[in-house]
Amino acid sequence: MKPKRPSIAVVGSINTDLVVEVARMPAPGETLRGRNVALYPGGKGANQAVAAARLGADVSLYGKVGDDPFGGRLIDGLRGSGVDVGDVEIEPETASGLASIWVGAKGDNAIVVSAGANGRVDTEYVERHLERITDADVLLLQLEVPIETVAFLLGALPPADPLVVLDPAPARDLSALPLSRIDVLTPNETELRVVGGEDDLEAGARRLLDAGIGDVVCTFGVEGAVWFAPGRTTVRFPAPKVDAVDTTAAGDAFNGALAWALHRRSLKEAIPFAVAAGALATTVPGAQPSLPSLEDVVSFLASSDNVEG
Repeated sequence: MKPKRPSIAVVGSINTDLVVEVARMPAPGETLRGRNVALYPGGKGANQAVAAARLGADVSLYGKVGDDPFGGRLIDGLRGSGVDVGDVEIEPETASGLASIWVGAKGDNAIVVSAGANGRVDTEYVERHLERITDADVLLLQLEVPIETVAFLLGALPPADPLVVLDPAPARDLSALPLSRIDVLTPNETELRVVGGEDDLEAGARRLLDAGIGDVVCTFGVEGAVWFAPGRTTVRFPAPKVDAVDTTAAGDAFNGALAWALHRRSLKEAIPFAVAAGALATTVPGAQPSLPSLEDVVSFLASSDNVEG
């Protein structure tokens, strides 16, 4: 008998990414000549949904697009990637979300996001779809939809299921959220300083754990990830070496893979799998085009000497 495919609900943003390659990041007031320009489907919610679907999960995405030419194209792309978009709504007289992304010569990036229809993902929308959302094994959340909506959803969930993974990006104060309903928080280094309220990352992580969050897993780009667990345990997970060309969706690949892996593995076993998925995503340009399949990640882990499989 085949193992049950994990059921993952994602409530989050759906964007179009306008990507411009630059030799370096411009200084304030400076005009630089860009290189290649490309349009890709993106948005943290959509990216994480596609990441989990490519690994074989049953994924349902909840969010909104605008009634502009981008909206229908985004929905069609998600459906083509195996994501259930039956509850994605088209918001009238509203633009779809747009992210303007500069990608540097070393794969680094800077991003400006215009929320558009993502800003209309309100508590009334979540309440209408709550029963289906709570049926999932894992719920993936980010902060590119209104934080009031995220707070309402967390407060409306059953006490134990689904398991909740929150990617706190863009970073902001989390005190309005019922933190005890977050099982795993996945900030990057910069975000952890903001949400933890401390320059010392471990001190910030411990503050979040003391406030009720189950576990904190901080991603460090090429250095991998660090798990800050209850009981003062800290575990480091190195990343495999890759030739990075675009880091845009690495965090989304990590979160989608973590949600997939947590259905069948402990957090300690799931993190290296997610780190490998995030590393692989940096080797391909674009957000959703870079998200790896299960076969890609398994093969990569098998061939990587410096990553635990």
